[in-house]
Amino acid sequence: MQPEFSGSTGIIYLAWHGKMKDMGDYRSILHMNWKRFVEQAILEHNCSGRDEVCLSGQWIRNDLYLCLQLPHETEELEEQLLELGNRLKKDWGRRFRFISLSADLYPWLAGLKLHAGIALLSGEMSEEDRWYEGIKRAIVHGQSACSTERSLKRRALEQYIIGRTINSVYQPIISLKDSEVYGYEALSRFPDKRWFEGPQQLFDFAAKEGLMYPLDRLARERAIEGCSGLTAGQKLFINITAQIMEDPSFTPGKTLQLLERFGLSPSNVVFEITERTSIEDFGSAKKILNHYRKQGYQIAIDDAGAGYSSLQSIVELQPDFIKIDRSLISGIHLDPMKEHMVHTFTEMAAKMDTSLVAEGIEEEEELLHMKALGIPYAQGYFLGRPQQSVG
Repeated sequence: MQPEFSGSTGIIYLAWHGKMKDMGDYRSILHMNWKRFVEQAILEHNCSGRDEVCLSGQWIRNDLYLCLQLPHETEELEEQLLELGNRLKKDWGRRFRFISLSADLYPWLAGLKLHAGIALLSGEMSEEDRWYEGIKRAIVHGQSACSTERSLKRRALEQYIIGRTINSVYQPIISLKDSEVYGYEALSRFPDKRWFEGPQQLFDFAAKEGLMYPLDRLARERAIEGCSGLTAGQKLFINITAQIMEDPSFTPGKTLQLLERFGLSPSNVVFEITERTSIEDFGSAKKILNHYRKQGYQIAIDDAGAGYSSLQSIVELQPDFIKIDRSLISGIHLDPMKEHMVHTFTEMAAKMDTSLVAEGIEEEEELLHMKALGIPYAQGYFLGRPQQSVG
């Protein structure tokens, strides 16, 4: 018999998924203990008054459906439901594993993962249909063990994009010939680290979710918007990924308009292609980059020496700058092999008429080595930390 709903209501689906080999009678014992645990956990939750919601549990075989009425009519109802489902999955899963360990049931639970899914129920259908549709949506949403976390991450990412809350900080790139600031690398920052440890994790997740293009466009725009203090001869290095070059909206017109609004020109901009992702179609990439070069933009290969195809990218794309990855710079004064590899980069750059930038200078000895090797430009904490604006 399905429960009755009114107002803003939701379902949280919780079920153990995975392989249970040779369990025998332990399967029924495990499920019995899980149901007993859930009954007590629901009672504790309702008595605590936490979240201002009262839970009621409905079982279909061994799958649990928590029914609840949400307290307020707000636009964040789905997010509240996701937050609660994610927290219950983590908390109840951890506590039940601990109980199972003391009850000698843990070996049978080790191969299982607790899944959670959620569904908001529409008021535009009968009670029976609402219950049926809600169960279906909650099960589909809970197919992955990380579905609630993924949904919350995606929501956070979408809010960053819609709210334009991605900002840029600027790390100076220093000329080692005269110690003047040659330019700045724009580095993306976001409001909090609740769901993403840093920009790399944010952009990796955006790529998986199909949101790389709007995120990259926003980061590019914010980088330009914050660099009004750039002088005519200085460069702004803007990170882009190889995949972005396939974006049909990645056009010089929009970027040019934005540059002109802040008194800049394409000659100020260096598009920095990260080498941590491979370029699959060099023919297409060269065509696109040549189009940009004709507009006055320059190209840099980032993370050289740490990516999938650094040498091929350098040879194929003929960049204006090669940025040597921190992994080759760190402790170079103590490592002859690193010194030999960087020296090889200097010889190659000289033949290609390409400039080198040493990344991640953190010690004076590293800086002195770069100067001795004839590296023209460098950046790193020893030379200057990222700052809120340029100039």
